[in-house]
Amino acid sequence: MNWDNQRCLLTGASGGIGQALATALAEKGVSLILVGRNSMKLHELAGRLPGEHDVICADLSCVRERTALVTKVAELGGLTMLVNNAGVSHLSMLEDTSSTTIESLIETNLVAPMLLTQALLPLLQQDKPTQIVNIGSAFGSIGFAGQSAYCASKFGLRGFTESLMRELADSNIRVSYLAPRATATAINSELANAMNEALGNQVDMPSVVAQHFIELLEGGQSRAFIGFPERLFVKINGAFPSLVDKALLKKLPIIKRFIAPTFQEKRL
Repeated sequence: MNWDNQRCLLTGASGGIGQALATALAEKGVSLILVGRNSMKLHELAGRLPGEHDVICADLSCVRERTALVTKVAELGGLTMLVNNAGVSHLSMLEDTSSTTIESLIETNLVAPMLLTQALLPLLQQDKPTQIVNIGSAFGSIGFAGQSAYCASKFGLRGFTESLMRELADSNIRVSYLAPRATATAINSELANAMNEALGNQVDMPSVVAQHFIELLEGGQSRAFIGFPERLFVKINGAFPSLVDKALLKKLPIIKRFIAPTFQEKRL
């Protein structure tokens, strides 16, 4: 990976993983276009980072704001790297999940990055190598009870990444996918944190994700999955899903105990 003269558009920059990625990239000398919905947090982040960076406040699920973002990026001189990191999460059984929540998850985690990538492809088609990295999830390969809509969005993002990777294999654009496991960020609710603890799930700090992100780029990897046993579960789930079915069935009572509406009402 040649870090010279790199210009990266990073979505979800004000979130926990986003800030860690921004810091890691800025320390490599990358010029950043920080994108998110919280203008104050974005400017505070830009002020803390080494180097000069641009801030664009935009809701990527809004066609008008997404179009304005692409226009602004072109005016700034384009980019050499796109990192689709913005995402939302939700924890509930499908029967307790509103249609609005499902639509929001799919729109933010899948549709928006697909449409943004499509719009920015002309700017990434250059004589020198450029990069697209989609930040997915271990739950993009392992369906998990209580996260059906989130898993669907991340499964979709992984499929989109793989397809685009093969579609652009003869071009200058390298496409990669990074799948973190549970990470200590504000995207997780209090219930999600409590459930992870009860299940014994390992939770990484955002800096760990950023470290793997840099290693993915420097190693020229197409895919990277963070953490053990999650990496093993991804492989087993792909080859022998019934084994994972049985393993996760044992955890289902704990999951239901935390996300059942009656349990949540008792906590309020």
